[in-house]
Amino acid sequence: MAEGILRVNIEKGEISYEDVPEDLQKLGGRAVTSSIVADEVPSNCHPLGPNNKLVLAPGIVTGTSAPSSGRMSAGAKSPLTGGIKESNVGSRFAQTMAKLGLKAIIVEGMPEDGYKLLHISQEDAKFLDASKLSNIGLYEAYEKIHDEFGDKVDICSAGIAGEMKASNAGLCFNDIDGLSSRYAGRGGLGAVMASRGLKFIVLDGKGASGVEIKDKEMFERGKKKLVKGLKEHDVTKPGGALSSFGTNVLINILDESGGLPHRNFSAGSDENAEKVSGEKKADMIKELGGVRPHVCSPGCIIQCSEVWTKKGGKDPVGVLEYESVWALGPNCGIYDLKIIGELNRACNDLGLDTIEMGNTIAVAMEGGMLEFGDGKGALKLMDEIRKKTHTGRLLANGADLVGKALGVYRVPTVKGQSIPAYDPRAVKGIGTTYATTTMGADHTAGYTVATEILSVGGESDPLDPSDKAELSKNFQIHAGFIDSSGYCLFTTFATLDDPETMEGMAETIGGVIGEEFTVEDMEKMGKQVLAIERKFNKEAGFTDKDDRLPEFMREEPLPPHNEVYDVSDEELDMIHED
Repeated sequence: MAEGILRVNIEKGEISYEDVPEDLQKLGGRAVTSSIVADEVPSNCHPLGPNNKLVLAPGIVTGTSAPSSGRMSAGAKSPLTGGIKESNVGSRFAQTMAKLGLKAIIVEGMPEDGYKLLHISQEDAKFLDASKLSNIGLYEAYEKIHDEFGDKVDICSAGIAGEMKASNAGLCFNDIDGLSSRYAGRGGLGAVMASRGLKFIVLDGKGASGVEIKDKEMFERGKKKLVKGLKEHDVTKPGGALSSFGTNVLINILDESGGLPHRNFSAGSDENAEKVSGEKKADMIKELGGVRPHVCSPGCIIQCSEVWTKKGGKDPVGVLEYESVWALGPNCGIYDLKIIGELNRACNDLGLDTIEMGNTIAVAMEGGMLEFGDGKGALKLMDEIRKKTHTGRLLANGADLVGKALGVYRVPTVKGQSIPAYDPRAVKGIGTTYATTTMGADHTAGYTVATEILSVGGESDPLDPSDKAELSKNFQIHAGFIDSSGYCLFTTFATLDDPETMEGMAETIGGVIGEEFTVEDMEKMGKQVLAIERKFNKEAGFTDKDDRLPEFMREEPLPPHNEVYDVSDEELDMIHED
């Protein structure tokens, strides 16, 4: 199958292959999804109406032997933010999609009822009825799909939350063991998929021809430099922090810095944090019979993933990421990893973003629906969503809506999307990213934590507001490139600290596209992506006044540093100036 775009219209029952437009041929991931959304989706359309589209696109190097490159992007107009959205995920699905020669899948149209399964192989693509797989949890659904199509197929899906058209419905992908545990979770893209009448995409990669590398010598030269850099950097090397303890190694680090939000962003540290730390979790995984380290996709040499289970390896959940443990744990006053694991499993099963769900539960606790620390009560709220009750439907639509319904003032959202696991008052660069990114609050859109907390790529005092606009701007530009490349965000740790490793990354890109590609080209691509997204959001009605953090973060000092967020509006407004 030659490289092309698969256009899927379930309303018309049509599937067609298209040549890749010239302007997209040397792009991937976020650059492709945001370009197509900007070109084909009216900025003022309703996200769940007939004119929105879901776009999936693997990164430039995805599907190759480049290290830690199994990433892809999903894009649409977001039901949660009302703006353009890209959500990034690492999975085998991304690699299979690239090997099948699919530059993008575009899902459009809006049928009146029913759900379809889209099956794609090297030979053809076809619709199958998905009614028997509707209204059941995704762990069970994935087992049924693998029973029918084989354990080697890869799956993308919208869960029960997507069927409810909930703004917190994510897109679920299988991990390398087939579990429904890898998520492009943010922004409600699962609701977009379900509202197009599509419940599952199943990829059969048997016989796929693979990704063409136009300059193999350049690619191999760059790969060698990149592998060397990743294997030598303290954060990404085998036996390093990420492979030993996963992303949850950040629990203790952020708590010690005073930037780990507890009990709905009312404190930045708590002595109970250690109970849910990466170190504690790694010990428990051994005790329970889980797996650590693990990978999100084949070829990852960082190996920050894992498989959390119950005792004896039962009921495997998949990975418990730092943001998930924080959101469903300390942010809700819950310091029991077993309960957090059950909450995470419920999110995976229902098709919900863990960050948004944790913030929603915390806001519900703030509003008196239950007490902080009530883990059993939180699990009961998840059951309300599974039953599709009125309460469940409210909760599945995110923290912003629940805050309004319960009259809560401290609602940690930007552009309707929940703030992740770093308090902006104690880590002001990441707060600046939350405020100004096109995505709504999103740490991956400009991960200044690398410099502010981990001293990667230099140093910046997280409490000093003076340099945060420039720091965030540079990280947002780089994120625009990384999300387009197919590389994991964590490769940034090594590339920022070693110019030769960065050069190697550029050379692998050049090897795939068949022409010289430099570090300067990375910046150019990142700026191009942000300009496309900024224009879409402006046309959708967003202004500089939307690039702000919640009022309480400027007014309420955060213990223990008793800081407020004090980067000026003037500096925030400068970030997207040319």
